[in-house]
Amino acid sequence: MDPEVSELKVGPLRLKKGGPLFLIAGPCVIESREQTMEIASFLTEVCRDLSIPLIFKSSYDKANRTSVSSFRGPGLSRGLEILAEVRETLGIPVVSDVHCRTEVEPASKVLDLIQIPAFLCRQTDLLIAAARSGLPVNVKKGQFQAPWDMLPVVEKIRHAGNNMVMISERGTCFGYNNLVVDFRSLLILRRMGVFVVFDGTHSVQLPGGLGCSSGGQREFIGPLARAAVAVGVDGVFLEVHPDPDKALCDGPNSLALGKLRGLLEEICQIHELLRSGGGLGGGDSQEVP
Repeated sequence: MDPEVSELKVGPLRLKKGGPLFLIAGPCVIESREQTMEIASFLTEVCRDLSIPLIFKSSYDKANRTSVSSFRGPGLSRGLEILAEVRETLGIPVVSDVHCRTEVEPASKVLDLIQIPAFLCRQTDLLIAAARSGLPVNVKKGQFQAPWDMLPVVEKIRHAGNNMVMISERGTCFGYNNLVVDFRSLLILRRMGVFVVFDGTHSVQLPGGLGCSSGGQREFIGPLARAAVAVGVDGVFLEVHPDPDKALCDGPNSLALGKLRGLLEEICQIHELLRSGGGLGGGDSQEVP
């Protein structure tokens, strides 16, 4: 099997290397059916206006919350029902996190893209189960992983017969309660022949920074997203919310819906400038460290 993939089919979308910048976006967790449909409808309209391929993301269960009392979402069954409604009503592909092998089969009947959470990115059995679903797999790079440490992760998925892989960069642990983005990571990941996504909202998270929950610095979402697109990525991941200060999960590092269109216009302009200049290759020919 050729590890280099130049096109990914995600639901009705055909994502191409060197093609238009795609967006993975939605609220961190499904808070309600009504809110989820409202956000998905808003995203669909904005992305249609800007000709941006959209994959809607929201979690049916946030199994890695800091506190046992934190809101986790509606759960697998009800969450998948809501995501199925988004998919069928709006005609857009959907993605959500899976946390264990037993979730993969029911999730794969609804999702168009399976996402592996950062803390589980090394879990071999989960990666293989996701790969065998036949769906493309987006692996969030662990905060504890160097970029070259993701090559064995990619190889686990490919070994299971699936080379439709995305890797999302979301920053690396630096001391306590802080993440730092090393933009060299984006170029190193591209050399692996995978689609590379920059997670602009989790990269500004302060894990556990509020004691019983994570903090964040959402004012840096725009600058980091612009910088990542300038370096060269295939897509951008953004968690969005109508009122981040009232979000039930990851509000401090979520982007307000009202600020989304302007940011998307900026990063698409940067991406198109790179495309027109031939600057979206996989970096130089050096091997992955």
